[in-house]
Amino acid sequence: MKGHLIIFSAPSGSGKSTIVQWLMKEHPELNMYFSISCTSRQPRGTEQNGVEYFFISPEEFKEKIARDEFIEYEEVYKDRYYGTLKSQVEKQLNAGQNVIFDVDVKGGVNIKKFYGKDALSIFIQPPSIQELRKRLEGRATDTPEAIETRLAKAAYEMTFSNQFDVIVINDDLSEAEEKAYTLINNFINANK
Repeated sequence: MKGHLIIFSAPSGSGKSTIVQWLMKEHPELNMYFSISCTSRQPRGTEQNGVEYFFISPEEFKEKIARDEFIEYEEVYKDRYYGTLKSQVEKQLNAGQNVIFDVDVKGGVNIKKFYGKDALSIFIQPPSIQELRKRLEGRATDTPEAIETRLAKAAYEMTFSNQFDVIVINDDLSEAEEKAYTLINNFINANK
């Protein structure tokens, strides 16, 4: 049986990755696997080709762009590309995996446009910009300037929320996790 596509996007600090990790750990019955993206950057630490990413040169990445092999891609810095290969997603779907995308807002919108009703797109939203500020400051990982930049970007990204199938407001983490689980479970079961 072919797998399903689930897209998660959110502004930084909204709790998206926490929710995705909880779903994968606590609900193995959902048979969810990350989409393995492609990048032109070098591996970091213990990263392995074909596990965290497919690592290719900027030239190879540009050739794949020219051949229209990506669902979506972005040049984050000069010659530093990230993208989702059509062939990899199809391979995972044909293996019966429910492919999960933990992507930025623009990537989420592009993947949803590409797959339409065959994908469930979920936007994780903080309850407010003020709450997001508290969370980012509470992390104590960013300078005040970086926090201001993230907040400005978050306000911009939140304008895309209406392009997603569902908005989950992460006011209470366990409620947001349960809502995400119910949405995904219903989507998978409705499309068997």
